[in-house]
Amino acid sequence: MPIRVLLVDDVVEVRRLVRTSLRFRGGFEVVGEAADGAEAVMLAAQLRPDIVVLDLGLPDIAGGEVLGRIRQESPASKVVVFSGLETVDRAWLDSHAEGFVLKDADLGYLMELLESVGRPSDTEAVLDLPDDLASVAVARRFVREKLVEWGIDEPMDDALLVVSELAANALTHAESSYRVRLVATGTALRIEVEDDGAGTPEPQPLTETEEHGRGLHLVGALAASWGMEAGGSGGKRVWADLAIPALAPGVGH
Repeated sequence: MPIRVLLVDDVVEVRRLVRTSLRFRGGFEVVGEAADGAEAVMLAAQLRPDIVVLDLGLPDIAGGEVLGRIRQESPASKVVVFSGLETVDRAWLDSHAEGFVLKDADLGYLMELLESVGRPSDTEAVLDLPDDLASVAVARRFVREKLVEWGIDEPMDDALLVVSELAANALTHAESSYRVRLVATGTALRIEVEDDGAGTPEPQPLTETEEHGRGLHLVGALAASWGMEAGGSGGKRVWADLAIPALAPGVGH
């Protein structure tokens, strides 16, 4: 799958140059472009890109604030700063972004960095599971083992509850096999469940008697954000981002 990129720069010629370079490089898909900070935050929340290429000198919101708000709205997105501002706090950027490139640098270096940042790492794992209720327990065990392997103690309990609910929803509404995908960064754990079915789970009003749809309320309560999008095989992908309280060993930069 291509690396999904959101370009944020108030200069249209810069966005065009980076977009063209990404197209010639191959393996990337520019899913959105923003000319100011407010638009960048909105698109990050809507599109959930793999990488945000961010200019710090935006006309409406200070670069550091934009970066922080993007992190809040899309915790799993990685941010690479591509800016003409040399007088920045590099120590702060090193702890809040995956990379920093000055605009007078060779574009080839930016492409190499984006490819490196977007390439699947040791903190990404995928498991395909059958249309079988017993597979929910397998999904839970998979998540537990990976988080232990990655040195992530929290949010272990929340992650197990979320994957149980998403897997159960795939079995109940799609009646198909499904795929569980985990991605950990320094700030967030993303749990995705993708199935091939047309059924779409919807949160239902909470009542004393109705059980269906309650799981998504639980997911919404536990996750920093969650959502649903079209899957690669014509079905759907339901995802949830859980905040990681502190940088776990081996995770992130």
